[in-house]
Amino acid sequence: MIQPGNWDDAPNMERPPPARTHTWRQGSTGPGSARPPRARVTLRATSDQIAEARRFLTGFVADPALAGDAALCLSEVATNAVVHSNSRGAGGRFTVSAQLHGDGVLRIEVEDQGGRWVERAKPEGQRHLGLMIVRELASAWGIEGDGSAHRTVWFELRPPRAAVPSAA
Repeated sequence: MIQPGNWDDAPNMERPPPARTHTWRQGSTGPGSARPPRARVTLRATSDQIAEARRFLTGFVADPALAGDAALCLSEVATNAVVHSNSRGAGGRFTVSAQLHGDGVLRIEVEDQGGRWVERAKPEGQRHLGLMIVRELASAWGIEGDGSAHRTVWFELRPPRAAVPSAA
């Protein structure tokens, strides 16, 4: 199990994060205009905004199977931003970015305001399962940033493979 502050042990860190200098949207023009569709939203870091983040994401993703797994992973990562990061303070915010690549891979990023993660006590027998869920569903995921001013948790999902009919 990955413990907060021990992100070097995180598995599935395959693809480096994209450059953070531009936010491209479908139909953008200019150099390299064949950019994948991308959208982003910044929300208040309050628990009621987790549902708003899911609505944003499911409105962006057309494939219902992909949208379901993406919404579940996003719920876990956005909740971590709201509960454990500096975003939890008065006026705190978090940003959700979604990008759909030509190969069907969906990349989601949640950026919070960094800081040391504050662990909340759990009743006996309960475990922190959020990142374990992300690890199981995502084809790749990781955590970027120094944690002092911001942290970005990202994950990628591949579209489900179509079922192949079996020969009877």
